[in-house]
Amino acid sequence: MDNVVGRKSGLTWAVHISVALLVMLWLFPTVGLLVSSFRTADQISASGWWASLFPAEQTVQVRTGGADVARQEGGVWIVEGNLFVDDPAAPKGDVSVESFGVSSRDVSAFGPGETAEFGEETLTVNEDGSYRYTSVEEPGGRGQRVFVTAEVPPDFTLANYRQVLFSGNSTDSMAKAFFNTLTVTVPATIIPIVIAAFAAYALAWMDFPGRAVLIACVVGLLVVPLQLALIPLLKLHLGIGIGKGYLGVWLAHTGFGLPLAIYLLRNYMVGLPRDIIENAKVDGATDFQIFTRIILPLSFPALASFAIFQFLWTWNDLLVAKVFLIDATGETTVMTNQIVELLGTRGGNWEILATAAFVSIAVPLVVFFAMQRYLVRGLLAGSVK
Repeated sequence: MDNVVGRKSGLTWAVHISVALLVMLWLFPTVGLLVSSFRTADQISASGWWASLFPAEQTVQVRTGGADVARQEGGVWIVEGNLFVDDPAAPKGDVSVESFGVSSRDVSAFGPGETAEFGEETLTVNEDGSYRYTSVEEPGGRGQRVFVTAEVPPDFTLANYRQVLFSGNSTDSMAKAFFNTLTVTVPATIIPIVIAAFAAYALAWMDFPGRAVLIACVVGLLVVPLQLALIPLLKLHLGIGIGKGYLGVWLAHTGFGLPLAIYLLRNYMVGLPRDIIENAKVDGATDFQIFTRIILPLSFPALASFAIFQFLWTWNDLLVAKVFLIDATGETTVMTNQIVELLGTRGGNWEILATAAFVSIAVPLVVFFAMQRYLVRGLLAGSVK
């Protein structure tokens, strides 16, 4: 009775649950990266992205006003103000002080309203951030350092994206790397598709000596790791003068992507109705006319399927770009390499790293969701006769 109409088997539910878990495993890091890209560094260090909508306890370092706002009364210098207003780096909004300290060894030594005495200086910080600082000697220009532990409301900002996309600093900016990646990815996706489409049609519908051997070679090349060809191919490119520019990267990606492209497209074209091809030949159509007017329109799912794979591989590639796109000036640096540079120079700035990482995956996400309906159709082509 397991196959009663309207009743789902246990295996079906297991498949649905497994798919849901896989989607969640993929979705959580992506959402976390997106949320973190809009948060400040203090917010990221204080709480996880899942708590970004709630107030979080943070310990921040701020400074009181300096000599420019100090006044002298009875031989004592006095500075009054609000820590969250006077210091531009302090958190803004409805912030309440929970504790404070004047030494990094004990950042929570005093509660709000208490007076800290250190040497000939005193400091009183209230819950709203207002303070009174006194000193026998004239305060320095930077003011007194204060460690404040406060309940900070959620804070989202676009400053991370402004710095990553529009900063004039080549170390932080991803704008140049973004266009460099597009320059590499678009031709490296189109070129193998064009070549593979012609080759797949020939292997699928044209009779010539050695066709079976060529098909076997294409299948065999699918299992050859690209790392084996990097050094010989680089020597060849350097020998003919294309080893330090975009042309070398385009040809390298084309060569590494052609076996899978030909395999997918050939399997799809073989499954097309033979009657259409034969009728076109009876009507006097040439092979080129059949290919351009019949085969290509019908093969769009397979073309789109490979385009997704090739675009994602090329966009996320680091190894091939490192080997074939040699540039000491950084003018042709791609996004994956730029993120590696950020890890070295901005290792502590998680907000910058999160923003740069999300910028790098935004375009692949758009491409995948725009063309994903063709992915399964293209991959399953030729599997059922």
